[in-house]
Amino acid sequence: MRTEFHQQLDALNADLARMCELAGEAMQCATLGLLTVDLDAAERVLTDLDALARLRKKVDYTALTVLARQAPVASDLRVVVAAVHISSDADRMGGLAAHVARIVRRRHPAPVLPDEVVGQFAEMGSLAVDLADDAASVIVDGDPVRASRIRDDDEAMNDMHRRLFGTVMSPQWSHGVPAAIDLVLLGRFYERFADHAVAIAARVLFRSTGDTARNLGA
Repeated sequence: MRTEFHQQLDALNADLARMCELAGEAMQCATLGLLTVDLDAAERVLTDLDALARLRKKVDYTALTVLARQAPVASDLRVVVAAVHISSDADRMGGLAAHVARIVRRRHPAPVLPDEVVGQFAEMGSLAVDLADDAASVIVDGDPVRASRIRDDDEAMNDMHRRLFGTVMSPQWSHGVPAAIDLVLLGRFYERFADHAVAIAARVLFRSTGDTARNLGA
C-alpha cells in the first residue's frame, strides 16, 4: 500500500513538472507571436492550452483521491496539499500566456510592439521561459538553490516591468494610448507569470520543510 502511495506522489510531481513545462512552452510561443507578428503562433498557444487544462484536472483528481483513500499526514499531507496549489499556479501561468496571444490576435496584422520595446519583450519572454523551466526542476528535485534563483529572476522581471512602465509614461512616448495600454497589460502578464513561478518554488519548500517560505514571496 505504501509503495502505491509513493508512486502516486511521484506521478503527481511528474504531472506538475509537465504543467510548468507546458506553461513555459506556451509563453515561448506567445512571445514568438508577439515579436514576429505571427498569428499562427498565437493561435497555437490557445489550442495547446487544452493539454494544460487536462493535466490540472488529472492532478486535482489524483490529489483528492489520495486524500480520501490514503489519509496522509505530516510531510505527505503537505505534498498533496501543495500539489493542488501548484497545479493552480501552473495553470494560471498558461492562462497568462494565452492573454499575450490574444493581444497578438486582436491586433493582427498590425504589430503590437513599437520597435523600441521589441528587445525588452524578447528578454522578458526568455526570462519567463527560464522561470517555468526552473519551477519544473524545483518540483522534481526540491533544490533550494534553484528556488532562490527563481526569486532572483522574479526581481529581474520586476525591474524590466518597471522600466517598461517608465517608457510608456515618458514624454517621448509617441505611439498613442491604445499601444500604451497594450504594453502595460503585456508587462503585467509577464510579471504575474514570474510571480506564479515564485509561488511554486515557495510551495515546494513548504512541502519539504513546513516553512511558509516568506523569503520567496509566498
